[in-house]
Amino acid sequence: MQFHDVRFPAKLSFGSVGGPERRTDVVAISNGFEERNAPWAHSRRRYDAGVGIRSLDDVDVMIAFFEARFGQLYAFRWKDWSDYRSCKPSVDITAFDQHLGEGDGDQVAFQITKTYQSGNHSYVRPISKPVISTLRVAVGAVEVQEGVDYVVDAATGVINFTVAPQTGASVTAGFEFDVPVRFDTSSIQTSVASFQAGEIPTVPIIEVRL
Repeated sequence: MQFHDVRFPAKLSFGSVGGPERRTDVVAISNGFEERNAPWAHSRRRYDAGVGIRSLDDVDVMIAFFEARFGQLYAFRWKDWSDYRSCKPSVDITAFDQHLGEGDGDQVAFQITKTYQSGNHSYVRPISKPVISTLRVAVGAVEVQEGVDYVVDAATGVINFTVAPQTGASVTAGFEFDVPVRFDTSSIQTSVASFQAGEIPTVPIIEVRL
């Protein structure tokens, strides 16, 4: 995967619109019932970065970022301001926010994930681009220390423990995270005249699989 480990300017992504997309194949059968199938195990997020552009200086920053990524060639980090933390927006991150698994005395690698719960149903989302400086990890009821008890792969979001967690010990984590994305267009079209008239360019962004 061609990826630049750089974040899209947060000032511009703050005003963007977008969110998760699910693909569902729906087939209507002759008796009026439906058969539905979800070919994607994971959702895919789409955004429009153009909404965050508020000045000609913002246009300049956007074009520079687009050119440095060679358009659609290189993926990059994106901060989704509506969903970028392991906990609710109103509370602080703790090492106990998300359950990553349980120790068996042998497993040392645990993928960082975020669980979305609604009623009796849930979806577990793999997090491949955590913000390392915000990561907090606990084993059982004890918070552990990065560089001593574990290391984390910033490219994949996998935590590797120095010593495998004991059998039955809950592995949890709290963190901020980015979304790996790329531009979903081969061109950026802007006009000074149109911009001054209040027209906003469309800059589609799409999540990529890593």
